[in-house]
Amino acid sequence: MSRKPRNRSIGWGYFQLLIRIITIAVICWLIFNYVFLITRCHGQGMFPAVKDGDLCVIFRNGISTMLRQKLSQDDVIAYKVDGRRYFGRVIAAAGDIVMLGDSVTVNGTPQSNEILFPTEAGGKLDYPYEVPEGTVFVMGDYRTNTVDSRDFGPIPLEDVEGKVITLLRRRGI
Repeated sequence: MSRKPRNRSIGWGYFQLLIRIITIAVICWLIFNYVFLITRCHGQGMFPAVKDGDLCVIFRNGISTMLRQKLSQDDVIAYKVDGRRYFGRVIAAAGDIVMLGDSVTVNGTPQSNEILFPTEAGGKLDYPYEVPEGTVFVMGDYRTNTVDSRDFGPIPLEDVEGKVITLLRRRGI
């Protein structure tokens, strides 16, 4: 084989490799911008489930809706209020009746959720509280050191960024 055709085939091989790398990069960019979100958790509102500094992998809400997956009780979600991201646990969905006192009850059923911290009503809502359509009632696990639906009111589904599907612990790295 002469030198020119060999150089041309090597150049063509590099070109194909470059096209494949660009294609993979575009696919990864699309996946991590429209399907998943990886973000760092700030604060101790969800301690001990999610700790300050953990990386959370979030399945975006738009994709969940498209796949007809609904948020359910005990899902840990990321949501935004006034442009700031918070993490919390879904306690109740639309139509549920939430009662806060010494403990949390939803539709008359006590919710323990293995929470170690006492729950106080606080905030601006009157209890018993019926969660309106198109919203969820969210609370942090570290109930005495968090802001959540007790302070913000119910969270509209449009403000829910998505469901936390896994954590990457970063403490000590």
